[in-house]
Amino acid sequence: MSKSKRKVFTAKNSARSNSRRHREYFANRAVYEHEVHHISDHPIRIGLSSSSVSPMTVEETFTQAAALGYDGVEIMVTHNAETRDVDLITGLAADTGLEVMSIHAPTLLFLPRVLHKDHWEKLRITANLAKDVGATTVVLHPPFRWQGEYARGFVDGVRQVSEETGIVLAVENMYPWRAGLREILVYYPDWNPLDEDYDAMTFDFSHASTAGMNAVETVKEIFDRLRHVHLTDGSGSLKDEHLVPGTGNMPVAETLQYLAKHNWSGDIVVEVNTRFVAKKATREQMLADSLAFAKRHLGLNGPPDAHRSHVSTRKSSPANRPDPKGI
Repeated sequence: MSKSKRKVFTAKNSARSNSRRHREYFANRAVYEHEVHHISDHPIRIGLSSSSVSPMTVEETFTQAAALGYDGVEIMVTHNAETRDVDLITGLAADTGLEVMSIHAPTLLFLPRVLHKDHWEKLRITANLAKDVGATTVVLHPPFRWQGEYARGFVDGVRQVSEETGIVLAVENMYPWRAGLREILVYYPDWNPLDEDYDAMTFDFSHASTAGMNAVETVKEIFDRLRHVHLTDGSGSLKDEHLVPGTGNMPVAETLQYLAKHNWSGDIVVEVNTRFVAKKATREQMLADSLAFAKRHLGLNGPPDAHRSHVSTRKSSPANRPDPKGI
């Protein structure tokens, strides 16, 4: 059941001031431990979202992921029929040896009638699609206020669909929309998952940047329910940027190291915006850099004999936060 008490339509715009305050916090505190190697006792898989590949085709997603060394893929269901073609997806998974880690439900604003016009039936179909292609997780956005009973019963309904299908439904953090000095709270029961009783959540760094959230503190608070991470970055602007991790202002490296240090066991999926990149080679480098960033800060590059959650590599005190471009 929803725990949110905030049913107002607008609120004071505080995202920019919050974002600036969080940047100052991390700039003045040594959160990242440079001289200690942290790696989770649980295997953390790194996948590539089809939304990171332009054009957003299933085949190109698998091809890029396999060529760059990703562990699997996340397929975002869209108007493109192949994003829900079970035979195509399972065939490509078999050919490349990659896993289908997750399916992103078509819950975006521009996909209102993809799969089904009934919102609950849409989630059931998506969950069954995930089951058919071997995925364990469905990523979904919270509803919009105008979606009636679906929005009002969302928290309990998500739990029910998950129990019916056996698939984890991980609700993603979003952000308020902006109109001058006011925030328009279009998501219901809330854009912020901290306020709701979800069983499973997805954390997106770009959405958190737009909302002015403290990524590290948010991940700490939802750690036991965090199943999925969309790896990206943001500069703190009002746009949902989906930058390559390490090129924005979010504490992405610090958050990944925190997950490794505390033996997190979920999946990381790279979701960066490459739609306006002119050259294929540039896009491929962006996706390769994102994977390298994830491996480095999750401790997946070594030392090779590391088997504990944290292994000291040098006996000196931690330095300041890492160079964000040191991939």
